[in-house]
Amino acid sequence: MEKTSTPTHCPYCALQCGMNITPLPQGGVEVTERADFPVNRGALCGKGRTAAEVLSPAVRLTTPLVREGGRLVPADWPEALDRIAGRLAATRERYGPDALGVFGGGGLTNEKAYALGKFARVVLGTSQIDYNGRFCMSSAAAAGTKAFGLDRGLPFPLEDIPRTGCVILVGSNLAETMPPSLRFFTELRENGGTLIVVDPRRTRTADQADLHLAPRPGTDLALALGLLHLVVAEGRTDEEYIRERTTGWEEARAAAMAHWPEYVERITGVPVPRLREAVRMFCEPEAAMVLTARGPEQQSKGTDTVGAWINLCLATGRAGRPLSGYGCLTGQGNGQGGREHGQKADQLPGYRKLDDPAARRHVAGVWGVDPDSLPGPGRSAYELLDALGTDVRTLLLMGSNPVVSAPRAAHVEKRLRSLDFLAVADVVLSETAELADVVLPVTQWAEETGTTTSLEGRVLLRRRAVAPPAGVRSDLYVLHELAGRLGVEKGFSTDPEEVFAELRRASAGGPADYSGITYRRLAEENGVFWPCPEEPAGTPGADGGDAPRVPPSEGRAHAGAADASDTSDPVRHPGTPRLFLDRFATPDGRARFVAVAHRATAEEPDAEYPLLLTTGRVVSQYQSGAQTRRVAELNAAAPGPFVELHPRLAARLGAADGDPLAVVSRRGRAVAPARITDTIRPDTVFMPFHWPGEGRANTLTNPALDPTSRMPEFKSCAVRVERVEVVPRS
Repeated sequence: MEKTSTPTHCPYCALQCGMNITPLPQGGVEVTERADFPVNRGALCGKGRTAAEVLSPAVRLTTPLVREGGRLVPADWPEALDRIAGRLAATRERYGPDALGVFGGGGLTNEKAYALGKFARVVLGTSQIDYNGRFCMSSAAAAGTKAFGLDRGLPFPLEDIPRTGCVILVGSNLAETMPPSLRFFTELRENGGTLIVVDPRRTRTADQADLHLAPRPGTDLALALGLLHLVVAEGRTDEEYIRERTTGWEEARAAAMAHWPEYVERITGVPVPRLREAVRMFCEPEAAMVLTARGPEQQSKGTDTVGAWINLCLATGRAGRPLSGYGCLTGQGNGQGGREHGQKADQLPGYRKLDDPAARRHVAGVWGVDPDSLPGPGRSAYELLDALGTDVRTLLLMGSNPVVSAPRAAHVEKRLRSLDFLAVADVVLSETAELADVVLPVTQWAEETGTTTSLEGRVLLRRRAVAPPAGVRSDLYVLHELAGRLGVEKGFSTDPEEVFAELRRASAGGPADYSGITYRRLAEENGVFWPCPEEPAGTPGADGGDAPRVPPSEGRAHAGAADASDTSDPVRHPGTPRLFLDRFATPDGRARFVAVAHRATAEEPDAEYPLLLTTGRVVSQYQSGAQTRRVAELNAAAPGPFVELHPRLAARLGAADGDPLAVVSRRGRAVAPARITDTIRPDTVFMPFHWPGEGRANTLTNPALDPTSRMPEFKSCAVRVERVEVVPRS
């Protein structure tokens, strides 16, 4: 019997690597590489290779659970859904709609993210919806929107990276977080280009660099300003580009000139000669890029920090030109699409702003509701979690595990426990699901069809390859059933292609315009880059430059309003692999410099807490670990948390490799074995954040928020480290 394979994409990071899924005659499935997908070209990391293990009924949820007598016990679907709908209705009746909270995830497909946002606003009438993608790249999104008028993780495909002259990679350890992407940077160097890595640790990625800058955590803003100061002082600015394609340079230049090299060295710890070398390497080639990740973004000044790196690109003419520009390496599998279509507290589908009257009219028209009935912007992710049990009394949570992933996690766990009612829909019984009153087992990547949007802005089709276990339903089914029980009989299809057709109409004319994309196109073309309006090829923008962006008020609000049952394609716009080549997405087409200045982190070291903690990932685990910690091969490679520290700090503590250490912040205490290495700064300790329990790194982290993006300061907080005396067993 010939095996039949289904081409699809990995469930984990934003690379969305191509893979094939093949059901096996003896049961289970086989994951194999897909050489035809240009992002991974056949490569898969360990997480991707073992992804099918989480499909096993032995490790995942297969029946609804309800809380009885303090325990979660099996129930049938009608009972579980009735309980949730009843509590949602009762809470709304007693406290009002904003006492209902909805918390989503960056791993949900576009269809599910869209339906969840619509459910919150149309069925529940609540403004209290956000998602864990707020913890991912919201600072980069805010900075990109300020500078360019549009946020898309990468404004160019990954395939452009090997052909540029220099890349500055800021705060990313992609050798561990996105291993298949490392080949693009290897090819860059093979082609004669250079790689500069900015990271407080000498990571596996930094080992590949031509130049490694190791700033003190929380000082990336000063570093970027110091580099721009040197660009100006050495006469390396592109004055013609600045004059013709930007605004705000005078103010930004004045701010940068206050950050002279010796001052920046004192703040960051990066020697002046290395600053000068970085400027030379970046400015000498004809083309160059700056790519940021969570390091500079997860700070209480993350938006300004990313803005400073964008300023460096603009001052040197490195944005909106071939093989050049600023980009952000999105983390979660659908972190990009998840915020484009309505999970985020302040956004409507198509990346429209919730407080824009024209956007409200357009989306309300697609939804068949009065624009005035749509609630306004709500709380950001951490602020929503912090309000649980007080202002927000009942929470519906899909695809997130904040007990492990949220900052100040012990406090967030306490808030979750204080809720009147918690309902969780997930694939596995996560640490958050264990606290729920009702748990719903839902389908996952290989068991459902849907779309995701990768870090390149490439919309992709994940295909159903296997049937889910008998007791499992899709998130779309959950929302359909809850909506019906709450009095909304129509508008929540369980068919993902129908939902996507509605999403296309809702996004038409918006910044993230998907109206020209269909499932058939995605299958035939290996993905389509947005914006992709439904309009003839050959119009302005069809050459891969900027696609035209027409505001809803100018007549494109209902472009692409095809019936969901119509399977014909629109006339094909080619999509937009490369943004900003002709103009930026601002009203005047110019990019905007933003004048910023260095400021300290929200919590600097002192006598009681003399060290800095930074957090991150390891190659064999993913995010909160809810899925990867159930895979034996991955657990063998990364069995638990650790504290990485410099030998000089270990000597002061009298600690040896493997000794238990307590890391203590103002928010709590975490204990894990020591891992002593000279690849970290002596004033810094590092912990991965994948584990719950006493080694939970996010017990320690600081929820101080960026004033613009509302991103918490995961990457820097003041701590002390103590030896833990082990009492021998008698």
